[in-house]
Amino acid sequence: MRVISVNVNGIRSATSKGIIKWLKTQKPDVVCLQEIKALESDIPEEVLRWKHMHAFYHPAERKGYAGVAVFSKQEPDKVIIGTGIQWIDAEGRYLEVQFGNLSVVSLYVPSGSASDEAQAKKFRFMEVFMPYLKTLKKSGREVIIVGDWNIAHKEIDLKNWRGNKKNSGFLPEEREWLTTLFDEVGYIDTFRTLNDKPDQYTWWSNRGNARENNVGWRIDYHICTPGIAAKATKASVYTKAWFSDHAPLTIDYDFAL
Repeated sequence: MRVISVNVNGIRSATSKGIIKWLKTQKPDVVCLQEIKALESDIPEEVLRWKHMHAFYHPAERKGYAGVAVFSKQEPDKVIIGTGIQWIDAEGRYLEVQFGNLSVVSLYVPSGSASDEAQAKKFRFMEVFMPYLKTLKKSGREVIIVGDWNIAHKEIDLKNWRGNKKNSGFLPEEREWLTTLFDEVGYIDTFRTLNDKPDQYTWWSNRGNARENNVGWRIDYHICTPGIAAKATKASVYTKAWFSDHAPLTIDYDFAL
């Protein structure tokens, strides 16, 4: 089973840059997109014509903002749109598809970099979403939560960690939140089970030739329950072409839907 995740920073923009053509060449079983920035009525024709893929969308109520999507080769047994937490769901941040005892989630955690108010909202999201994650873990289902978590967990996960200790995305509270998720709740940072090397990033600033110099952050994840994490066999970040400011993150699992 191949699962691909990418923050497209606008599905219309990414489609114009060739992301659907590239995705088709990868033969994915599940594709999770974040920050689609489009209502269903605004989805490009090329996406709508993607044959043999079932498509599900959870756009934000606000036009041109946030939103997530999932495409799956096999029709899911169940689709869960949103968390039931109204203010989070209004921003289109959570979409879950279920295949038997497996759940695959496309998640978009708020960014806090724009302002103090944005960071306060991010902290609020983290506070109310942690119990949701704990409940999901206790459900007995195998879970793959992919997407843009907007947090670099450890120093190895961003190039300029010394200069970002007080910046959103690498704040001590954010990092500790992920540590709790891994060490106490029991989820697995699946990419790191396969690749423990430095300079493995999924997002780059548009400033200062960050992309050319690989001055990036690893803020996109496959966060899994232990059973399915143990079936991960290969991970890759695609950087040969650019569809947005994030790179697609692909993990293959020895698991058949």
